[in-house]
Amino acid sequence: MNDVLDNIRNLRTEQGYSQDWMGKRLGLTQNGYSLIEAGKRGLSYKLLNQIAIIFGLDVINLITYPEKWGPVDSSQSEYDVAKVVLQIELKKETR
Repeated sequence: MNDVLDNIRNLRTEQGYSQDWMGKRLGLTQNGYSLIEAGKRGLSYKLLNQIAIIFGLDVINLITYPEKWGPVDSSQSEYDVAKVVLQIELKKETR
């Protein structure tokens, strides 16, 4: 997960966006957004997708940044399969 968070941080700084600016686009405070980058707040797929959209990327390209995911050469079919591991941590509700 840290690689994805590093990618988000790197893209944000490369594009000159502040944490406050990103937070506002995502409906969060600057502090709320900074917790995501620090890995102290969960990153849902929905939020990951919203961040990718801000950067003009697909989620897979955000995950693999700076590499672009896609066929290595034109002889590969668009239906070739690639293995990507996405780790999601779920917390059990306490009652």
